[in-house]
Amino acid sequence: MSTMITEECINCGACEPECPNTAIYAGGAQYEYQGAMHDAVSNDFYYIVPEKCTECVGHFDQEQCAAVCPVDCCVPDPNHVEAEEVLFARAKDIHPERAFADLSAATSHFQKA
Repeated sequence: MSTMITEECINCGACEPECPNTAIYAGGAQYEYQGAMHDAVSNDFYYIVPEKCTECVGHFDQEQCAAVCPVDCCVPDPNHVEAEEVLFARAKDIHPERAFADLSAATSHFQKA
C-alpha cells in the first residue's frame, strides 16, 4: 500500500527530501512519472504519488516521510494496498542503477517481528 498525506498536513516540507523515490511533491506542483509530467494530486498540501511510493521497502525499515512528519499525517493509503513483493519490484524499477540486497528487517517494515 502506498503512503498518503492527510489534510492535517501543515506544509512544513520535512517529508519531501526524505523520500528515496522522489514521490512527494508540494501542493500544486506537477510531478514527473515515466518521463511525462502530470498535474498535481493535491493543490492544498504535500502529496505522495502512489505509482512512485514503495513505502520505503528496499530502502528502510519504515516510511521515512512518516518518521519525520511532525503531525503524523503520513499514513497508509487504504485505496492503494500492495504486497511487499510489488513494492520491492517497484523500488527496483525506479532505481535500475542500484543493486538491492535481499529484504530484511532493516529494509522492509513487512519483515519486522
